[in-house]
Amino acid sequence: MPIPEDVTGDEIDKDVRQELLSLPKGLAEDVAKNLVMVARLIDEDPEGAYGYSKVALRLASRVAAVREAAGFAAYANQKYAEALAEFRAARRMTGNVDLWPVMADCERGLGRPEKALDMAGAPDVHKLDKAGQVEMRLVAAGARRDMGQLDAAIVTLQSPELASSSVQPWTARLRYAYADALLAAGRADEAREWFAKAVEADRDGSTDASDRLAELDGVEFVDALDEEDSEEAPEETATETVTVTATDIEPDAEPDAEPEGEPEAAATDEPDVEADAEPKAEPDADGERD
Repeated sequence: MPIPEDVTGDEIDKDVRQELLSLPKGLAEDVAKNLVMVARLIDEDPEGAYGYSKVALRLASRVAAVREAAGFAAYANQKYAEALAEFRAARRMTGNVDLWPVMADCERGLGRPEKALDMAGAPDVHKLDKAGQVEMRLVAAGARRDMGQLDAAIVTLQSPELASSSVQPWTARLRYAYADALLAAGRADEAREWFAKAVEADRDGSTDASDRLAELDGVEFVDALDEEDSEEAPEETATETVTVTATDIEPDAEPDAEPEGEPEAAATDEPDVEADAEPKAEPDADGERD
């Protein structure tokens, strides 16, 4: 696959560059360029990212960073069996537990929420950093919802991280997931409060919390071009449509940063399960299933 001239391979993380030192210089450069393309395209063009990941795999399948990148590319294309195989391979090579939450989410994607819950109760979870533990909580809540256990999903998301007033990289997604679970359970007023809190924390637009909040408030978004076209047509109804943008929406009275009484951290009584015997197959990477 063609590599743009502006891609040198030097853009990759220093840890990945260190891994590539085991390869001949020319080969390492080619692999690095393909990994750069995977990272560049994975959000906007998942299929393109997947193609570059397969090239990198063909060139250096014994490099853990390559297997991990291939896993995320497959995951982004909803090729969950392939992604899980690549994540297991990368984990076996490094012993790193960071991929445990996304591996569990692959189990959800494969229609095995019970397995994802087993993984949520495994000893490996305690080795994760705070971000990883929050991610595992999100996956476990998603698995509960897959099984139709809405109340259990809500309880799973209740935690000190949810109650905290500080904003961390995971805060918006955690609040959003909690709001969405509340709404699914028919608790619309509480859901609106938490969608508003998600908007406050969503500084980079990683969720559509502002749109969900607008929907609950009965605000209709209209494309500006459509509005211009409608002005040229004769008016047929007296219904008024208000055009707003996401930045026009002000959440109602700011909810207190700390909910009354911190939500009780969900007790994890899932059985401890060791990681599957590492299988392996060649290939591929809630977002993130949603």
